[in-house]
Amino acid sequence: MVQAYILIQTEVGKASAVAEVISKIPGVLQAEDVTGPYDVIVRAQADTVDELGRMVVAKVQQVEGITRTLTCPVVHL
Repeated sequence: MVQAYILIQTEVGKASAVAEVISKIPGVLQAEDVTGPYDVIVRAQADTVDELGRMVVAKVQQVEGITRTLTCPVVHL
């Protein structure tokens, strides 16, 4: 199982709506609107890195109101 944080920038005023839509995507564990340089932070999981990448590109990035994403895989050192 691969987990990652997805940091999202949105159009002004769209953070809550984006977080709500993303929270319903299969594999998303949590989606919160936050303050700071990013507007939404998502915790997601998938069986493989490739599957995680497909989720981000095909589902998360397609949500209306998103301007940029940064995916940060969780590592266990």
